[in-house]
Amino acid sequence: MPATQSREITAASRLERVRYAIRDLACVADEVVKQGHKILPLNIGDPLNFDFQTPAHMIEAVYKAMKDGKNGYAPSSGIKEALDAIRGEAARKGITTIQDVFVTSGVSESVEICLAALLNPGENLLTPSPDYPLYSAVLAKLEIGLNTYDLNEEDGWQPELEDIKRKITPRARGIVLINPNNPTGSVCTRAMLEAVAELARRHNLVVFADEIYDKLILDDDQHVSFASVAPDVPTVTFGGLSKNYLAPGWRIGWGVVSGEPSAVAPYVEGVNKLLRSRLCANHPEQYAIRPALEGPQDHLIEVRKKLRSRRDLTVNWCNSTPRVSCVSPRGAFYAYPRIDIPEDDEIFVRELIKQKYVMVVHGSGFGQKPGTKHFRIVFLPDEATLTKAYNAIGEFMRDRYGKSV
Repeated sequence: MPATQSREITAASRLERVRYAIRDLACVADEVVKQGHKILPLNIGDPLNFDFQTPAHMIEAVYKAMKDGKNGYAPSSGIKEALDAIRGEAARKGITTIQDVFVTSGVSESVEICLAALLNPGENLLTPSPDYPLYSAVLAKLEIGLNTYDLNEEDGWQPELEDIKRKITPRARGIVLINPNNPTGSVCTRAMLEAVAELARRHNLVVFADEIYDKLILDDDQHVSFASVAPDVPTVTFGGLSKNYLAPGWRIGWGVVSGEPSAVAPYVEGVNKLLRSRLCANHPEQYAIRPALEGPQDHLIEVRKKLRSRRDLTVNWCNSTPRVSCVSPRGAFYAYPRIDIPEDDEIFVRELIKQKYVMVVHGSGFGQKPGTKHFRIVFLPDEATLTKAYNAIGEFMRDRYGKSV
């Protein structure tokens, strides 16, 4: 008889550094669900899990594309009408030095391709702390060490310029700005963007401007695109349909490369080499890009109205609850409360799921200053659901930690 393969097939060692806190808690929740309990999910930023719907004209555009036979491969960079619409949207954002545009399978693929096209072994990229864990996961896959800079909770979670200056080494190639920020909901000021731009110029850095939530500004001020204040700085601006246009499952994102043509040309060719190597993004869904960007924007009025109300409810609860405080988010649909507890925030989150069936994400999964503890709330659910969840969290904290510090 043939020999039986009995040796263990181990995963690559570089995966030991791959973490994705938002979904890594799913195994805990699955056990709770198996016991017959219903989870109150405040952990995943998917609007379609709640009372939001993809705009009908976008669905109709995709349906028509499918019926018209647009079901084969698309050009690697994306279809022309989508690319033209993205260029037009970038121009409306004030980006004047556009050098290239491409469509990807969500912003996640844009990030992976753009980082892989830039970074060599031994080099590094500055990422914010706290940040969206996609960036650290991609860097781990590329075997690039983390080089994080702090966001200042005392300054509305703005980047700490002095910390950025300290972290820029001769091996630094770029800096990530998530604006509006996930997980804090902060929005960079124009002055901050200009200061970061000056550092990028001085140190020849590429800026990755993740602006996927740029239309979900919850206060009266306007979002300022980084590339609009720094037309000369090599920049990749990320956007997509997932958040602003309520279509996360379609996996349609894009990147806009801007800067001086001669400076970014070799990098653009590297990005396109990787785009060609993976064929293309989802073809029929690309036909929703132009209707989304150039068509009716009415849904955004209602979306922002709901989010403002739910943001205010969340912040009021945080700042009236013992052991909890929160900087008010100015964009997106996340809050990042600080908690004063005697144990790790990951333990807090896991026990909250098991005992109260409320699912949030621990701050240590996003990054935080030593000695501080946080958790991230997704405030997409309706007010009644949020109130129920917050009452459960408050009760959990009183029972576990007492009423005061």
